[in-house]
Amino acid sequence: MKCRICYSNNLTKFLDLGFTPPADDFLVKERLRELETHYPLDVFICNDCSLVQLGYTVPPEILFQNDYPYESSMTKAGQKHFHSFASDVVSKYKILSSDLVVDIGSNVGVLLQGFKNEGTQVLGVDPAENICKIAIKGGIDTINSFFNEKSVQEIIKKKGKAKVITGTNVVAHVDDIHSLVRNVDKLLAEKGIFIVEAPYLVWLLDNLEYDTIYHEHLCYLSVKPLNILFGKYGMEIFDIVEADIHGGSVRYFVCRKGDYKVTENVKKLILLEKEKNTYDIDRLKKFAVDVEKNREELTLMLRELKSKGKRIAGVSAPAKGMTLLNYCRIGTDVLDFVTEKSTLKIGKYTPGMHIPVLPDSELVKQKPDYALLLAWNFAEEIMNNLKDYKKAGGKFIIPIPKPRIVE
Repeated sequence: MKCRICYSNNLTKFLDLGFTPPADDFLVKERLRELETHYPLDVFICNDCSLVQLGYTVPPEILFQNDYPYESSMTKAGQKHFHSFASDVVSKYKILSSDLVVDIGSNVGVLLQGFKNEGTQVLGVDPAENICKIAIKGGIDTINSFFNEKSVQEIIKKKGKAKVITGTNVVAHVDDIHSLVRNVDKLLAEKGIFIVEAPYLVWLLDNLEYDTIYHEHLCYLSVKPLNILFGKYGMEIFDIVEADIHGGSVRYFVCRKGDYKVTENVKKLILLEKEKNTYDIDRLKKFAVDVEKNREELTLMLRELKSKGKRIAGVSAPAKGMTLLNYCRIGTDVLDFVTEKSTLKIGKYTPGMHIPVLPDSELVKQKPDYALLLAWNFAEEIMNNLKDYKKAGGKFIIPIPKPRIVE
């Protein structure tokens, strides 16, 4: 394999999460009899540019186009996050009502709705047909396509160039990251800004967030390798904002070199990555050991509860939860069911472990003794929403970074 940023062959594998099916490929009942394809989930570091990345690429047509079940509007915390993101950008960079904002991988349009509320022109680009229909129904103009040369030409022809291009939790999904940056450069207006938001590698390592590793996430982003990438196209990261969504994310503000002054925030995180030995292979191998230890502790806790006759269910079925279930081999012998808010997943079965997905209301109705929080990054909101379950004596298990029971 070659590095996705510098094309070097000089890569070292440090983590192996086994073979898993795509994390968002929830199954209808008829498919339970069919064979599921599992793909290797192993993680490498490039010893030349320091990009942390998956070794195997599942074709995007398999991952994103067939009834894609992720809706970015599912939590209040998520909506609040994206709407304040839009508001901050519009006020800080004085984005005008005539300016166009384009969101790559726009999903159901939550971020663009925030920009629309601020009075800007908006356009989404997303490859999942079912998700585009939801966005358009919600009043967000969306092109059903991958973000590529063809869709960029179409946007320029119809709408002109974009003052702001956003990519939240999407740049790390792209195998040909050079093509993406070239197309961003083509679409950006003069003094335009490209904003990338993604979980931050430093926090992934610090907080043992190994479940955020799945086939959609090809790269695990940080400042050093991104600066190398953007530098190849006459661009640079000029500001960074830290956000607490998805277990700790970073928002990178990118411009053409010299368009905006580089802030201290960028230098601060470059220094942080050095101080934490982020790219040191021994640091990464220790992370892998800690991941195995987490699996042992979590499965032991669950087995002990089951041996005492306790009933356990999973709460929420995010992609990250599917990595956790498959890597830890947590199936229907442990979890009776998994609950969800998203109608795109309810009535289906989890990939790999085939646990039935039921509505959230079933947790209160069936009253299992314990609820394993698979979307632990929204633990506070979820536990708050499920007060009736807690009042009835239910207890929550948070698996990451260390398995613990919340009484």
